[in-house]
Amino acid sequence: MPTFSPTNINREQTYKLFGSLTSIFGTIQKEGYRRKKSKSAAKELLEEPRVLATINTGYRLLCNVTFLSKGDFWTSAACSDLIKCFNIEGSLKKTFRTKSRECPGDISVANGLDLMYCDLITKTVNKVKDEEIEEVIRLQGWIPLNLCATTSGDLLVTMYSDDKTQSKVVRYSGSTEKQTIQFDDEGKPLYSGNGRCKYICVNRKLDICMADLGAGAVVVISQAGKLKFRYTGHHSTTKKLPFEPWGITTDSQCQILISDKENHCIHILDQDGQFLRFIDNCDLKDPHGLCIDKKDNLFVAEYFSGNVKKIKYAK
Repeated sequence: MPTFSPTNINREQTYKLFGSLTSIFGTIQKEGYRRKKSKSAAKELLEEPRVLATINTGYRLLCNVTFLSKGDFWTSAACSDLIKCFNIEGSLKKTFRTKSRECPGDISVANGLDLMYCDLITKTVNKVKDEEIEEVIRLQGWIPLNLCATTSGDLLVTMYSDDKTQSKVVRYSGSTEKQTIQFDDEGKPLYSGNGRCKYICVNRKLDICMADLGAGAVVVISQAGKLKFRYTGHHSTTKKLPFEPWGITTDSQCQILISDKENHCIHILDQDGQFLRFIDNCDLKDPHGLCIDKKDNLFVAEYFSGNVKKIKYAK
């Protein structure tokens, strides 16, 4: 019978003949879950995020935190009409009481200075400037839910209809409506129609990122209003409960950070929606609202404890 005599194959010669293909992503196994991350992002994220400070706000049901400047930040809760400003040492610097004496739906800072808040009872968006409260937007048939001030000076407001069947994002310049984002190219709703939280932020590429709690998804839309991707969570053997996105923020690398309150962790995505890792080693308890300071430190509002944690997660 004939026999086969194999020849040794030189790998370098094979590469020269056919070329080679390298992967964009590397896969890492750590602490019971798999995470994929781009090589560029791998240089930015710390393997072990750490808590730099813990500030107790005195609230229960702490919902919102937004960065002001020089380490100061604003906070608000679901059970109080007070909006409080703290410094990173934990000292209370300012307080404002909402005009309606009801808790604010959400807060943001415009132009790095002016506090903005939405009021679900009066259906208004208000500005606090020089200790005076000014009504900027008043809605009819719609209820403002969450908001985000952009670097260009615009204001993005998520809202739902009075009958809780529709939701949309509206861009304002002052009190003037500039853009409405509600449907995709096929005329289907982009967002769940209920009145559950829809926190929103904008990255440096001007993409609009929403944590749609009612849909259990993060929805990312281009500045022009086109759907870029949806993220519905990352499989993990250690995260037993369904993904429920609450707070959302984005950093200088256009990475997206989402609080997963029931699983007591933060998801980090790259700008294209690729899962990078969890932050789950900082003794997080019921993380809700999120924001980022100018040095990419993460501020996390813990719902039941009333604590704000400042976390370093990137180099």
